[in-house]
Amino acid sequence: MRIIGGKFKGIRINPPGKLPVRPTTDRSKEALFNVLEYKLNLSGAEALDLFAGTGSVSFELASRGVESVLAMDIHFNCVDYIRKTARELEMNNLQVRRGNVLKFIKSHNQAYDFIFVDPPYDLAELAQIPEVIISRGMLKEEGWLVLEYPTLRQIPDHPSLVETRQYGGSSFNFYQYKGV
Repeated sequence: MRIIGGKFKGIRINPPGKLPVRPTTDRSKEALFNVLEYKLNLSGAEALDLFAGTGSVSFELASRGVESVLAMDIHFNCVDYIRKTARELEMNNLQVRRGNVLKFIKSHNQAYDFIFVDPPYDLAELAQIPEVIISRGMLKEEGWLVLEYPTLRQIPDHPSLVETRQYGGSSFNFYQYKGV
């Protein structure tokens, strides 16, 4: 795994093999950030990485100049790894929190410019996550939400869905909040 752009471009990140994750591949991550370059100015943005796992997307966001990124995962070892790596790289714009993402999105009040969600593919509530995030006002106006999910899984349409991109067995839904 490597950071593909920004201040830390080219740095290899080697998470421990024992983490209970399915990381976004470098190829998919590169394609994702190529799309985001044309949709969102990351410089100065506030971002949220839910089900952060290895922190790959969080590290990429921090490297590309977001004002702040909050990475959240329920697994202690994932949170510990992200925290240690961010400290080693002196990524002061990256905060890490351990917690249940589904509970968090049902009670959190802050809005973000960009939210990335990469839940476990077998998560029963996966398809409802975009609706919860958007209806709770977690996206700033013109903010973007990206949901990664298995291509074979059906995700309901939503008025904020702009497009879907497929990379191998994974798909990315891009949602944009346009306000009321």
